[in-house]
Amino acid sequence: MSDTETTILLREVFDEVCADIPESAMATRQRVAAKILEMTRKGRWSVDDLRRAGRDALNSAPTMWR
Repeated sequence: MSDTETTILLREVFDEVCADIPESAMATRQRVAAKILEMTRKGRWSVDDLRRAGRDALNSAPTMWR
């Protein structure tokens, strides 16, 4: 996979997972990005794995209400 293809894949997964997250929620969006990238470092590149990692990051994101 070329760098361009990799960037497009990661961006599409990130955009999908963060579709309902406002751009102003930068900490949450950064957490999602970090978890997606973590999966790639582990050699897990399937779209399902990347989506799952992003969604898991959203589900475990700390909130000020906890």
